[in-house]
Amino acid sequence: MPSLKDIRNRIKSVKSTQKITKAMKMVAASKLRRAQERAEGSRPYSAKIQQVISNILKNLEESARPEMLTGRKNADGSIKRDNILLIITSSDRGLCGGFNTNLLKAARGKIAEYTTQGKNVKVVTVGKKAKDALKTSYKQYIIASFNASNKKQVEFDEADEVGKLAIDLFEKSEIDVAEVIYAKFVNPLVQQVTVKSLIPLQISDVAANDNSSEGLSSSYEYEPDEESILKNLLPKNISVQIFMGLLENSASEQGARMTAMDSATKNAGEMIKKLTLQYNRSRQAHITKELIEIISGAEAV
Repeated sequence: MPSLKDIRNRIKSVKSTQKITKAMKMVAASKLRRAQERAEGSRPYSAKIQQVISNILKNLEESARPEMLTGRKNADGSIKRDNILLIITSSDRGLCGGFNTNLLKAARGKIAEYTTQGKNVKVVTVGKKAKDALKTSYKQYIIASFNASNKKQVEFDEADEVGKLAIDLFEKSEIDVAEVIYAKFVNPLVQQVTVKSLIPLQISDVAANDNSSEGLSSSYEYEPDEESILKNLLPKNISVQIFMGLLENSASEQGARMTAMDSATKNAGEMIKKLTLQYNRSRQAHITKELIEIISGAEAV
């Protein structure tokens, strides 16, 4: 049975931990507000750039569409998917509940799925946690690693660097397909793991079926021609989609950390109550024992 001193020391230790988790929860809540605003602000831009691409395609013949958009074709006309690039995102720091665990579970599932099918898989990690978790078992697949952010918040230049790497690999015919895995922010309690195709591009249903663009695409005049616009717009779109994924990840990370630290703070409070009760009972038993010894000694005299 632990002594009173041991219990006091443990209560003091748990109280110190509770202060830390409470402070981390407040910091995460503060960062979440800004991260959520940036993530939600990126969604209309991401959807709009895909809508523009969708409108251009309506006036562009199938043969004129670039491979980055339609994908490379096999002899039978199907999309070639022999070489696959997976861009796996995570956070740089831990203590954010199951955020990184869920992302890495999806990443391992995709790697296992493609390797079982005989595909040649290349992996780019964005975030220290993804790199550390995958470098042991999947080191042979990792071709590059980036931090989630080298600054206080995610910047477009960081996503653009990853996007340019994917484009360079595609242009060198080293990959046929590129996908990014990230956590879409729903609310502080829910982060939805998402796998999004970058190459070939999948125009979202929202952008493709936007009612506001119906009847207007035929009146558009493009300068220079559509092919030239797509040549410049498609690489930018890849970087934009990666940037959006990193912003969603940032908001999801802070939401998960805030929730995890809130739970940790509550658990620490429950533990302090139990330890305090145990301390009081042990103290009472100790006092009772001393009284009995005093009384017994007095009676003996």
